Amino acid sequence: MLITSGGFVRKGLVLLCAGGAVTAATLTAPAHAATARVASARWSSTAELQAGAEAGTTVSAGTIRFGRATGATRIGGRVYETARWTSPWRATGFGADEVVPSWNARTPGRSAVVVAVRVRTTAGRTGSWDTVARWAERDSTHKRRSGSAQTDDVAKVVTDVVRANGGHRIGAWQVRVTLLRAKGAGSAPRVLSVGAVASRAAKASRPVSATTMTRTVELPVRRYSQMLHRGQYRQYGGGGAAWCSPTATTMVLRSLGKGPTKAQYAWVRKGLKQRYVVHGARRTYDYRYRGTGNWAFNTAYAGTRGTDAFVTRLTSLRDAEAIVKAGIPLVVSIRFGRGGLTGAPISSTAGHLVVIRGFTATGAVIVNDPAAARPSTVRRVYRRDQLERAWIRGSGGTAYVIRTGKALPSLPGHAW
Repeated sequence: MLITSGGFVRKGLVLLCAGGAVTAATLTAPAHAATARVASARWSSTAELQAGAEAGTTVSAGTIRFGRATGATRIGGRVYETARWTSPWRATGFGADEVVPSWNARTPGRSAVVVAVRVRTTAGRTGSWDTVARWAERDSTHKRRSGSAQTDDVAKVVTDVVRANGGHRIGAWQVRVTLLRAKGAGSAPRVLSVGAVASRAAKASRPVSATTMTRTVELPVRRYSQMLHRGQYRQYGGGGAAWCSPTATTMVLRSLGKGPTKAQYAWVRKGLKQRYVVHGARRTYDYRYRGTGNWAFNTAYAGTRGTDAFVTRLTSLRDAEAIVKAGIPLVVSIRFGRGGLTGAPISSTAGHLVVIRGFTATGAVIVNDPAAARPSTVRRVYRRDQLERAWIRGSGGTAYVIRTGKALPSLPGHAW
């Protein structure tokens, strides 16, 4: 874990926003360069999900369901029956450094899902299954948690990322989802989508991407400030600067009309502002990582709200422009040093998330930055070169896609 002088915390490639300056210990992320590569794949329709291998599961109406128990496991003194779905192998087309999985699922009652990834190197060596997460919508029976490092062979887990070990390169990957149903209970989980994005770090820099914009496009996205929650609900990270990710996710959800209802956040103390953001923080909290910045946990939470949501990586702001033109805002992960983002409410950060809501006709980036002190100052316009550098160099172009009904544009390397 890295804690900088201003209080920002960065663990692995997951971001726990808490304030402050970049230090030399910050993890290396892909540079902004033409040699950066990405490739993603998702399974969400009935036909796509039926391409996977079933072990006790069934697929119908675009959903993986618990059919019959094929195994059992004990968690917290309770026995859970298990069934599994395994994706086909997906080739990267290049030697990747990392794989970032994500999923949408519903887990009624005491049910849960376990997500694991295994990789095959470009040399043909197949690694072990590495558990990325044990996840449930609520934390009343399962404390959702990322997997341990599991540095036993060709890859390891860094909170929400599967990273190649040593000199290995990833040539293909699989995702496996284990459905957990409490023995004797009628409630069982169901999985609506599963996928991952593989990426390779770039090795040489390049100029800022040329814009595709010919007019200003700005999407309607609500404005919330994470800073209104300083010191609140310390059991979920303590609010304030620690909640950039759930605040950004909640901005998009409520703009789509998919935020939690008053009844669903009734447990939040009355009198607090933006009580729905507290709901998001609790539902994204990773009890191993001890933060709300787990990328896949944020999109999984969004998926429980009736959206299609996943983590991806893009190679430039031109890709982001295509998605915004399609009517879909993006939550993006950025990092920058002192003075690296003119007009930002913080001078530097070892990890932060903002919402890209539009672009000007000249290619400047219109964002909602939750680090602003007040909701009225959340909307910002950032220089294209600075934001692209902070995003691509800072997180390899990591973004949350959260959508309802809007079709995604076709982009090279992506099968979504």
